Amino acid sequence: MRQGFYEESLALDTFDLPSQLSQNDIAVWQKLTQASDYSYLSRYPEAQSALDQAQTLAAASQPQLTGEVALRAGTLASLQWKLDQAGLEYHSALNFARTHKDRFLEIAALGSLGLVATRMEHYDESVEWNKQALQLAKDLSAMSSVARTEGNIGWSYYQVGDLEGALALYQQAAADSETAGLSEKRVTWLINAGIVHFDLGNFTAAEDESKRALLLSRQLKDINSTIDGLQNLALIALGKNAFAQAETFLSEASRLELSAPDHPRDLYTQLISAHLAAKNANLLRAEQLYSAILHDAASPASVLWEAQASLAQVHAEQGKNSLAEREFRDSISRIAKARESLEHEDFRLSFLSSAIRFYDAYVNFLIAQKRPLDALKIADLSRAQALEMGLSTSSGANPAKPGLGDVSAIAFRRKETLLFYWLGEQRSYLWAITPTSTAIFSLPSSGEVDTAVKAYRQSFLDPRDPLEAGNADGKKLYSLLVAPAEKLISRNSRVVILPDGSLNSLNFETLIVPGPKPHYWIEDATITTANSLALLSRTSLAPPPKDGRLLVVGDALPASADFPPLPQAGKEVGLLENYFSPARRLELTGANATATQFLSSQPEKFAYLHFATHGTASRTRPLESAVILSPEGDSYKLYARDVVKHPLAAYLVTISACNGAGTKSYAGEGLVGLSWAFLRAGTHNVIAGLWEVSNASTPQLMDELYKGLHAGEDPATALRNAKLTLLHSNGNYRRPFYWAPFLLYSGS
Repeated sequence: MRQGFYEESLALDTFDLPSQLSQNDIAVWQKLTQASDYSYLSRYPEAQSALDQAQTLAAASQPQLTGEVALRAGTLASLQWKLDQAGLEYHSALNFARTHKDRFLEIAALGSLGLVATRMEHYDESVEWNKQALQLAKDLSAMSSVARTEGNIGWSYYQVGDLEGALALYQQAAADSETAGLSEKRVTWLINAGIVHFDLGNFTAAEDESKRALLLSRQLKDINSTIDGLQNLALIALGKNAFAQAETFLSEASRLELSAPDHPRDLYTQLISAHLAAKNANLLRAEQLYSAILHDAASPASVLWEAQASLAQVHAEQGKNSLAEREFRDSISRIAKARESLEHEDFRLSFLSSAIRFYDAYVNFLIAQKRPLDALKIADLSRAQALEMGLSTSSGANPAKPGLGDVSAIAFRRKETLLFYWLGEQRSYLWAITPTSTAIFSLPSSGEVDTAVKAYRQSFLDPRDPLEAGNADGKKLYSLLVAPAEKLISRNSRVVILPDGSLNSLNFETLIVPGPKPHYWIEDATITTANSLALLSRTSLAPPPKDGRLLVVGDALPASADFPPLPQAGKEVGLLENYFSPARRLELTGANATATQFLSSQPEKFAYLHFATHGTASRTRPLESAVILSPEGDSYKLYARDVVKHPLAAYLVTISACNGAGTKSYAGEGLVGLSWAFLRAGTHNVIAGLWEVSNASTPQLMDELYKGLHAGEDPATALRNAKLTLLHSNGNYRRPFYWAPFLLYSGS
């Protein structure tokens, strides 16, 4: 039964016990095993009958098995989507387990509560239940429970858009299931890994995992997993435009559904069938299927979003534009409500990873309708949602993102040109917004842009200066990204970049302007990076505070062999002393440069915060990015998630550390790491690095930066002038590797 051979289990288990065993624990376990077999075979009346007999036997003579009965009653209810009832049964099992100190039953009850929470789309709650189960299972070396729980957590991560995190957990769960001999669960995790590969665009890996899972599910005679595998393969075939193959998989899935009905799962089969009809230009059939899903109360939220956005596209192709727009708006509204219900910051960050395609479809629809300004407003609606919600909640404001008014008014107030980028799989766009006008330009697909960005960033590690080498990618990116709007940007003007996708990891200052005298774009413009137009419209334009105080943290003690002493950190701290009197600065150095000292030093009262330390950026958990400080016990990190919890009002935070901007970019949210955390805490401006910064050149750069600030220059001007000092020098420091990692991010 635990391996998923339910028919074989029943064949072994359906017999009359000898009379001397008919009232003991063997009798109860026989009925519990039968109940599980019948439940997973979707033979629910027989499962209920076996469960009732187990309950009667346990109550009469085996009360120690009452918790096991409740656990299986919860499973039967869950499989029938009676989720409230399932939750009550699982809570009963958990209370029994804890009262009787049954650790294995406690693991099962915790994991089951996590599964029910997932089915109810309460993903925060699900992860909390499952993490408790996982820790307990690891403590007891219960590998079968470890495997199940890893996979269940992966499902929650997938549902909130953390695809990489979900894939890692699914793969680990599949491996642990194989070790523990759980063939049926291994099939589940292989199927789920396949769909994540599909969503990541890796069709080959998706097909390999799904075919392997389908083969195993057929061997196990597991109808439920077979249907899931067929759905995967149909979706993959659809993505490859193999329509006949997709139809074959869907037909078999629908036929099998008759013998093991699961309505929410069947709705997903219908959704894929609707996609197939739409791709085959059978718009009436697609419309009927999508509409049926939307009007079905059992439709899960993720299926509803996709059906609604897809129906909008069908209506657009039919010329029903008003209907299409209504469906797009409803889809976006559903997504926003689901996102707002999440409490974990990590989940809010990743949420749009899967849902951003619905915004993309809406943007393309509006542009096709010759409504570029409306398209811009929808594009901006997707931006910085977690940052916006966090800032609003911290300030007590309404977390709902306000609508944009006249976007040119933002440029007018700031006296800047705004370049807003949208990278789509099929089409990309640039909106150039000046104080007097807004223009839109078509760009290549995200794939072409991504390739050029990756190659150009790699060139910074070469010994030759990209400008001197005539780097083709640097020129190409300028031609693609800036040249279309070149006539709207006067020389030596101020420009705000609102990047998207891979552009979050690109410093636009390094783009090579072609011509008789090729040069880096920093020679022509003062550039700032922003998260969204909505936030930009509310940014402070105040000059540097004349009497602002500085809190500098640096020259820390070595934390570990991975973070050796920084020879120039002390010099950097000393240089800042030239611009702030002793009464206006607090230095946390040496043994005092700890996270505890920083958080207890009232950082919210300082106008300037400066970190001269090592830094780390986490791709898998960006809020685990940290500045490396002096050790205090086993701890030596100030984490981004700690920064988020401490409201700040600093005019400028400078993270003079490697990868301070982070290395993980989320759809709509951009790079998330230390810089994002300080913006989220309420900082007005943040300077942070895109890559590993040079310990040799950085003190000189920072000295020039603060010299400009001391002279009354705003951060963008001061940072640009500091970079130009290095760029115009004669040594290696003229290369972008030394001056270009640092970007200025505009806050709230």
